[in-house]
Amino acid sequence: MKKILAIAAVAALTAGVSAYAANPFSDVTPDDWAYQAVSDLSDQGVVEGYPDGTFKGERNMTRYELAQIIARLMAKEDQLNAEQRATLDKLAGEYADELANLGVRVSNLEKKVGNVYWSGDARMRYKDAEHGKSAFDGRIRINVKGQVNDSTYVQGRLLTEMNFKTNKADEANTSMDQLFVNHAFGDFQVRLGKQPLSFGNQGGWLLNPHDGYDGAQLSYAKDAFAAKVGFGKVNTSVFALKKDAKEAEDADVLFAQGAYDFDFAKLGVDYLATKEGDEVELLGANLAIPVAKKLTVLGDYYKNTVADGSDTAWNAGLAYGKANWKKPGTWDLGVYYNDVEKNVYFGGSGLQTSALSKTQDATFWNALANVTLQKNVQLHAEYAFDTELDDKDANDSWTVSLNYKF
Repeated sequence: MKKILAIAAVAALTAGVSAYAANPFSDVTPDDWAYQAVSDLSDQGVVEGYPDGTFKGERNMTRYELAQIIARLMAKEDQLNAEQRATLDKLAGEYADELANLGVRVSNLEKKVGNVYWSGDARMRYKDAEHGKSAFDGRIRINVKGQVNDSTYVQGRLLTEMNFKTNKADEANTSMDQLFVNHAFGDFQVRLGKQPLSFGNQGGWLLNPHDGYDGAQLSYAKDAFAAKVGFGKVNTSVFALKKDAKEAEDADVLFAQGAYDFDFAKLGVDYLATKEGDEVELLGANLAIPVAKKLTVLGDYYKNTVADGSDTAWNAGLAYGKANWKKPGTWDLGVYYNDVEKNVYFGGSGLQTSALSKTQDATFWNALANVTLQKNVQLHAEYAFDTELDDKDANDSWTVSLNYKF
């Protein structure tokens, strides 16, 4: 697009923002049809010329140059009306990659147009479960975030899941699996409500129930250090090692997590215990060490300090590459060995295979892979093999899914 045409479009977007301004460019005269637009936008600091004092309106404008203009407009959003803001939001979404390279956080758009921001993800998955069982299911999650003020937001997530194999519409269910308010106080944040809870690498392999827990959390992050502590009731049927399943759904838990990035390695520590203190007290640590440009060595170790035997879980593995959602053709692969004893695993794994579907001693190899097929479209696969449950061989299990972000 010719630069002069782009500037005219931007001027239409910002009409009424400023009054008449003097023209600073030697190659734009009062006789030019875009004279007023160029003058106004220069006065606002939205467009800049060249060191020799020219504008060069007939040259083609790059996406990066237009992104610079959009970034400057975003800084003036409080001077725009609702219609102009909506147009600016669309432009910012189109030029998100270029704005990211400029250091402009497009996620700040949630502060615009009614202070509400929508996003989500969807999944179509085929799962080959243990003992020959299989499933074909789908899931969609819609996030809504409302910016209350500069330091406070409210966020919720609607979840719908459906089993396509049974083809029964009444088996689909919709719920709000997250709903919390977040307050920021400098480097500290306080969160109240139904919120995520995750332990272990491989996507929270040891604990990652999508319903999380109902409670409160205090977090701190600065430079290379991050920490959080929380208390509440765990949702869904985790803590399956308890004898009373109903009691398990109302388990009071206290947890704390910390992490530090040493550049040459990332270290994390975890603690989780039930309120009573005599059923679960989990201590753990995880370590990730980059050993090459795209290769990382990872490992976890957890121990239930109050269990009588069968009380440890650990894994070790390699991860290569990184699948970037915005860059088609990027991919990653991870291979891990897992040794999980029954008194440390209590349900809600982030793994999609059935290797940890039951609370019993389990050892298995797990491979995970992701490849970005198109922008915001990824293919995901997992394969659990050489699986032993309570010292007995079990069938291999695998899953493959198409995942979407919007």
